[in-house]
Amino acid sequence: MLYNITKLIGVKKRGFKMASDIKIYLVKGKMMVAHDKFPMWTKFEIYVRGLKKEHAIERIYSELGSRHKMKREHIKIESIEEVPIESVTDPSMLKLFELNKVVKY
Repeated sequence: MLYNITKLIGVKKRGFKMASDIKIYLVKGKMMVAHDKFPMWTKFEIYVRGLKKEHAIERIYSELGSRHKMKREHIKIESIEEVPIESVTDPSMLKLFELNKVVKY
């Protein structure tokens, strides 16, 4: 089945956001990967989609927590900046912004 992406996201008059309202954020920080006697911190830079900075922060906590089994106290976010689509280097993020329809099998 073909679905129009604007119908899936919703229309503005109902309080939903359109796909054009979604921004890309570059989140930089560090995470603790060793919890033993000598803790080791590793830096990360991740591109995240979201409507607001708060949504991007929650997404980072969710993804790093599920991928690496980390608690929020072991993730330190140093900076969040909104970046234009032209400066994004992540190919999966670029493909998401080229999306104009969703096919459901």
